[in-house]
Amino acid sequence: MQAKYISYQETGSFSKLVLDYINDEEQLKSFYSYRPDMEGLAHAIEHRNFHGNRTTLVQVLQDQYRHLKPNKSVTKNIELLALDNTFTVTTGHQLNLFTGPLYFIYKIVTAINLAIELKMAHPEKNFVPVYWMATEDHDFDEINHVNVDEKHISWIQKTNGATGRLSTKTVAAAVTAYKGYLGISKNGKRIAKLVEQAYLQHDNLADATRFLVNNLFEKYGLVIVNADDAQLKKQFANIITEDIIQHNSAKNIDNSSKNLEELGYKTQVNGRDINFFYLIDNLRERLIFEDGKYIVNHTEISFTEAELKDEIESHPERFSPNVVMRPMYQEVILPNIAYIGGGAEVSYWMQLKANFDYYQVDFPVLLLRNSALLIDKRSAENLYRLGFSLEDIFLPAEELKNIWVKRNTTAELSLADETRAINSIFDQIKLNAYKIDKTLSVSADTAKQRANRLLANLEKKLFRAEKRKHETALQQIDNVKKRLFPNGTLQERILNIAPMYVNYGEDFLSSCVENFEPLGGDFTVLLP
Repeated sequence: MQAKYISYQETGSFSKLVLDYINDEEQLKSFYSYRPDMEGLAHAIEHRNFHGNRTTLVQVLQDQYRHLKPNKSVTKNIELLALDNTFTVTTGHQLNLFTGPLYFIYKIVTAINLAIELKMAHPEKNFVPVYWMATEDHDFDEINHVNVDEKHISWIQKTNGATGRLSTKTVAAAVTAYKGYLGISKNGKRIAKLVEQAYLQHDNLADATRFLVNNLFEKYGLVIVNADDAQLKKQFANIITEDIIQHNSAKNIDNSSKNLEELGYKTQVNGRDINFFYLIDNLRERLIFEDGKYIVNHTEISFTEAELKDEIESHPERFSPNVVMRPMYQEVILPNIAYIGGGAEVSYWMQLKANFDYYQVDFPVLLLRNSALLIDKRSAENLYRLGFSLEDIFLPAEELKNIWVKRNTTAELSLADETRAINSIFDQIKLNAYKIDKTLSVSADTAKQRANRLLANLEKKLFRAEKRKHETALQQIDNVKKRLFPNGTLQERILNIAPMYVNYGEDFLSSCVENFEPLGGDFTVLLP
């Protein structure tokens, strides 16, 4: 595949905060540690002060992979994590059904590519790409469905616990529906087999996701972490205890959020007094402090302060960080130097730096994941035939239609010259009226405004009439927009990997790896 690059700003799809961060705006500098470039990453490596237990990390990962039989690249990268000169490049995401939207894939590719670039820049060190599975998340409704072209496939299941622990016994119907879309081509049969093995031969969603993602990316040495683990949580136990009792994260994040809002930015997350859940079996509920006790919401479970401390010490795995504390847990247990996230993630991580500083945990380099639009051959040909460049496809449909009509009409549709002429006449009328009676100038202005409105409406009618003459071309514009921007949003936020893999096979993933530039600062347009 070939790639073209355009600025994120030109896509019209990213927030002011993200664009300002990319453009190195001065007012954001206090909300992060290092710039997302090679110089900033070098500083992050030099100053990384990792206190986690590397031996435990390696042992936990080896145990998690014991039934998977990973290839040599993955095995070696896990072993390298035991060395002090090894660092991770991490991305994280929920356990979306069949990998969910394409940006799930793009996150991982960005992490892989950054690890490769860092190894080239620092050959004496090792860099391991990591996918952090959000196995403790309990919002099943966000991940239980997938869109493949016009088809919506759902996994019907009820749960209130951690999604990583969710049994896959009821997923067979969704697997069958997904396979039905994949068809009988060589590519379709290959990914169908992977999906069957992942979801029908593993007991829980975490293991199923690990199997599928590992098979897609193991040749690049991707390491997959399930942090829902007692040994890993033990390293975080002191912060869990202190933060639940003292509410430090709530105060720190609230201050940062207010500071960002004062600068005109929209904040993404809101902290709570206690930013941890209690996690057991099929239960993940918020901890609340009421009447001198720590209560597990919607249950009869409660703790005194002393009992809470004992519970955290004995069972740290039962305390699950929410969205504002999970990043810190990650940085405590991984020798991480960069986190790759989408626009919303980059934004909410900036709300967290003050809390990292408070707990003296190193804040990683924040890197916006690569975004991409794959323009199929048919759509590209239609665009070129209509006289548009690839970059034009990001314009709104109505704007594209207006541009096309103006380029292809034989009549003069703009009444700009006529409007200027009439305004000149009215200005003269106003001057004459003023000489007769000063108050008449207001009437002249009113008549002028009415005439301008009539001309504007007439111009719109001319456009609509001309558009009707070009119905076929304008319908083609609509069709291309709908095909490339399903539901009116970026392709990567809606479409699943299925159609890409069926049409292009391994070439799709390898092309993403080949063409994504994690430090390039641009949006990627892919052409088969």
